Amino acid sequence: MGMFDDAMKNSVPGGNLATPIAVAVGALILGKLFGGGSSPAPAPAAPAPAAPYPAPPAQYQTPPAPWSAPASVPANPPNSSIIGGLSDLIGKLTAGGAAPQVNSWVGPGQNEPIHPGQLGGALGGGILDELSKRTGMSQQELLNQLAAVLPQVINNLTPKGRVPTLADLEEPK
Repeated sequence: MGMFDDAMKNSVPGGNLATPIAVAVGALILGKLFGGGSSPAPAPAAPAPAAPYPAPPAQYQTPPAPWSAPASVPANPPNSSIIGGLSDLIGKLTAGGAAPQVNSWVGPGQNEPIHPGQLGGALGGGILDELSKRTGMSQQELLNQLAAVLPQVINNLTPKGRVPTLADLEEPK
């Protein structure tokens, strides 16, 4: 099972990857929600291999310290990688005012909680509208569930205290 699937099964209540919250998290990490494309790719019923990602906007390429992407992460990772989507999501949340929480999820130690309202502000209304349409959930329910699940998903996807490199993804378990 892939790194993304493992992270999701260990974070989503009941490990059910077909639940609306799993679809939302998959869309956040695997979808093109942050790349500025004209329309995001449709969310899969269950997580599938990632689509190619455009280079993140300049404001998200170097998030504020202490979090930073490893130098070996390409600006446009291959389509078999979740690195681009994870980096974009972390950058979006960090730039949106959730840097202390995100740093706790990526780094070692206990994950700090995030308030659903703060998460909504960091993600932005357009992304919330899109996720609400994809999942059939109200924005408030979506934010409540994302606030509960996202810290653990990001923590599980960054086991070495940083966004994984391509080499990390290729390492046998």
